[in-house]
Amino acid sequence: MSESEAYEAGMSLSADARRRLALRLLESVNPDEAFDQAAEAWLRTEAAAAYDALKADPSRAVPAEDVRARIEAKWAARS
Repeated sequence: MSESEAYEAGMSLSADARRRLALRLLESVNPDEAFDQAAEAWLRTEAAAAYDALKADPSRAVPAEDVRARIEAKWAARS
C-alpha cells in the first residue's frame, strides 16, 4: 500500500479512530515522545476549547456525581 493509499484509507475513518491511529503511528516512529506529543496537542486543542466553552457558559458544567454515574452505568452495561 502506498503512502497516498494509506492516507485515503485513514481519512475514511471516524475522527476518534484517526486520533488513535495517529498516536499508534507516532509511537512506531518515536515511542518515547509520542504520548507526550499527543497529550500536548490534545491539551492545546480539545482541552483548551472545552475550558473556554465552560468559562463562557458555566451552566455547561456536569457535576462529578453525574459523570461518575455515567461511567458506572457504562461499565455495568459491559458486564
